[in-house]
Amino acid sequence: MKTAIFGFSGSGKTDLFAALAGAAAAEAGNRAMIKVPDSRLGPLIELFSPKKITYSEIEYLDIPGGGGKGTGLGERVLNEVRPYDCFIAVLDAFSGMNDPKQQWNAIEADMMVTDMAVIEKRLEKLAKDKKKNAALIDAKEEAALMKALALLEEETPLRENAEIAEMPELKGYKFLTARPVLYAWNCPEGEEGDQELPADTPGMTHIAVAAKLERELAEIDDPEEKAMFLEDLGITESALDKVIGKTYHLLGLISYLTAGEDECRTWPLRKGSTAPQAAAVIHTDFEKGFIRAEVIGYDDFIELGDFKACKDAGKARLEGKEYIVQDGDIIEFRFNV
Repeated sequence: MKTAIFGFSGSGKTDLFAALAGAAAAEAGNRAMIKVPDSRLGPLIELFSPKKITYSEIEYLDIPGGGGKGTGLGERVLNEVRPYDCFIAVLDAFSGMNDPKQQWNAIEADMMVTDMAVIEKRLEKLAKDKKKNAALIDAKEEAALMKALALLEEETPLRENAEIAEMPELKGYKFLTARPVLYAWNCPEGEEGDQELPADTPGMTHIAVAAKLERELAEIDDPEEKAMFLEDLGITESALDKVIGKTYHLLGLISYLTAGEDECRTWPLRKGSTAPQAAAVIHTDFEKGFIRAEVIGYDDFIELGDFKACKDAGKARLEGKEYIVQDGDIIEFRFNV
């Protein structure tokens, strides 16, 4: 759940990071854990008045620098973002000095060229080893690399072909174009709706955001003052919430919930995970000793108001090891260690 924020120098990426992290965290460094907004917690908090409230979190890193016009992002930036699970690339749509579409195309091209260079270098090594002894090389790895290279030569990022991008032989390479990416078109205040954003493709989405405004909003500590400011601006939802939500989605995550007087909490989970895998997010012992998961759909719980009413109405289900957890499930695990 780690996301790198990068872009060309002057694109406003640090403003976006500061808006996400808050002034204090941004001043403390270029790394911050950010809570993932989830409106479903609100009604649960009203029902239980819990001692503790916990949101899922995403780690964001602000990558400094980023090349300049005609120079590309630079090898350092591309190497720094490589370990991260997801990217936010910030485009300058506010200064009038740059074409954000050109920046977008340049970033995509930089990542594809970098991935191609990695593949070509590895294939050269495999070819040398094959001449010495064909048994020394992994034929499946070579075939996978050839497929990836052919895709990139067609100017298609690997993320657009999940069958190739997710081949086990390619996992260790951490290809840049296999990573999901959110392009943040950083525009002037009030012009967010005027941006002509490209269509989304698999693993890539776009959003217009006024990063400087969002940073100023993040610096307002008083919730009432912030609400009045948003109302004056005619803003019903912070763009930051959209950025975080889209990041969460790109990471392939959903949330399940636990609720009670001690704590109301959202838990991050890979989409398609089983009940035992969800239990492991809380504690590995929960997965080892998993017996059953008592599951209640969120809407059913809010409608009926408590666990007993849900059980009496037949809305609480006991699910086994094969159950695929759904976004918004409220779960209580039964386990024995």
